[in-house]
Amino acid sequence: MLDQRLLSILVCPADRGPLLLIGDVLYNPRLHKAYRIEDGIPVLLVDEASDVGPEEHDRLMARAGA
Repeated sequence: MLDQRLLSILVCPADRGPLLLIGDVLYNPRLHKAYRIEDGIPVLLVDEASDVGPEEHDRLMARAGA
């Protein structure tokens, strides 16, 4: 799990906006991009991000409570 202090300063490398920690990914709901976390280390590389479709976006946002 990521430290809350670290999470508060992490931003999406694509748009510099905040990320949501949802399960084992950091999610950018604006761009529908998910960044994986490997061994507790966020992989914040745009080329490594997963594109999230509309249905998965809705599921992630529901899990985030938004």
